[in-house]
Amino acid sequence: MRCWRASAATAIRTLGTVVALYRYPVKSLRAEPLTRAEVLPEGFAGDRARALFVRSPDHARTGKTYRGKEQRCLHTVDAVADAQTIARAAGVTIEAADERPHYFDAEPISLVFDRWLDELAVLVGHSVEALRFRPNIVAAAAAGFASAERDLVGRRLRIGDVVLDVASPITRCVTPSYDLVSAVPDPEFQRRLVTQRENLMGIYCRVAVAGTIETGATIETNESG
Repeated sequence: MRCWRASAATAIRTLGTVVALYRYPVKSLRAEPLTRAEVLPEGFAGDRARALFVRSPDHARTGKTYRGKEQRCLHTVDAVADAQTIARAAGVTIEAADERPHYFDAEPISLVFDRWLDELAVLVGHSVEALRFRPNIVAAAAAGFASAERDLVGRRLRIGDVVLDVASPITRCVTPSYDLVSAVPDPEFQRRLVTQRENLMGIYCRVAVAGTIETGATIETNESG
């Protein structure tokens, strides 16, 4: 594993501060806010520990996960029973399973900076809630922060005693265009995200050093000078 302070030529730069932490006990359902997160090698403890699976025999996703792409109201509830009621109204039978430790789309940790959300807000003409993008970490950018998602790929981040490696920008599906309360889709939101932000919002990270993260923690990166 690479050292945090690799050499005397390595500069430490503050990127921002953690303002919110979230985990999603059941994939696709509502977030659980945290003030302190236990970060394991495989991600936040308890994050996406269960997922909803389609059990209707004639459904296109029988045996596969039931997601926001299939039912845009899922993110408005946090109980499996409520999700089953929503699915049943659409003629779909689902059940929750925890056959593996986590149900991630790609990498275990997702992070979004408020500066990126603000950029999108200008494009769509209204404020953009971080939870549309289901992040684990929401950060307030430091003064002078001007990095785009791709600029941070390959960087090592330190947050409290946790060290993360930035793996990739996050390419988004249609679900962020759904209103958080009503679940009504906003095609213009989706169009602006795709055409003017390359359909990117946030970064995926891998855990290099496990530990704990608390709201208010500073996010630093090491840069070779």
